[in-house]
Amino acid sequence: MKEEIVFGLHAVQAVIEHQSDSVTSLWLDSRRKDKRLRHLAQLAERAGVGVEWLSKPELDRLTTGGRHQGAVARIRGEVPRDESFLENRLTTMEEPPFLLVLDGVTDPHNLGACLRTADAVGAHAVVVPRDRACGLTPTVRKVASGAAQSVPLVSVTNLSRTLAGLRSAGVWVVGTALEGASGDLYQAQLTGPLALVLGAEGQGLRRLTAEGCDELVTIPMRGTVQSLNVSVAAGVCLYEAYRQRFVTGISGSSTGLRRGGAGEEV
Repeated sequence: MKEEIVFGLHAVQAVIEHQSDSVTSLWLDSRRKDKRLRHLAQLAERAGVGVEWLSKPELDRLTTGGRHQGAVARIRGEVPRDESFLENRLTTMEEPPFLLVLDGVTDPHNLGACLRTADAVGAHAVVVPRDRACGLTPTVRKVASGAAQSVPLVSVTNLSRTLAGLRSAGVWVVGTALEGASGDLYQAQLTGPLALVLGAEGQGLRRLTAEGCDELVTIPMRGTVQSLNVSVAAGVCLYEAYRQRFVTGISGSSTGLRRGGAGEEV
């Protein structure tokens, strides 16, 4: 199985805590003996992971100049999470699905930030297309600050088909768009089984992706800019859904089909 490099204090700590059996090598900065690195070394020792202390230039070479913060690990690659993984996750969940779908996001910093926010609000998975989109790279893991270990990143072959499958399973699919929206984000009902769909900055949702949504909404903009960075937009949308689902007590369907289109209640 292909091995991967993980770097950054939070990302490395997450793999030690959640996937210690996949760690084949762990390298720490020999010049840093601060509290955070000592804590990481202690976690590794308790997990049975050996530590090798290297110089910063050696760590720089391992990460091709990435901002490793003195911590680098090599792990065995995970089994790809695909449509089958998503279907199985949906059928075995005991609470309403809460998903983030990203259409054509290619910047690893944006994807990492989206994973981090998805973890913060308790989302069950982030779904991306396999082609013309960013996957789970070392930079994504670093920016996600450990969320790449807690929130599954699911890569699907055909995003439109996946959205149709979600709708058939009773998940209400809400996309963000500048045109063709039925209302703004704060008018939408975001409780019950939900998938929030966002497109890449500047491009937005592709036509087929937009057509695969039950509802299109806008994020209100009062200034002069026309759009938000996708990770910022994802944060706005995810936390509005979080507010409705867990803070305000707005009631919503927890199981079964929902209103409109493929999710119309019967």
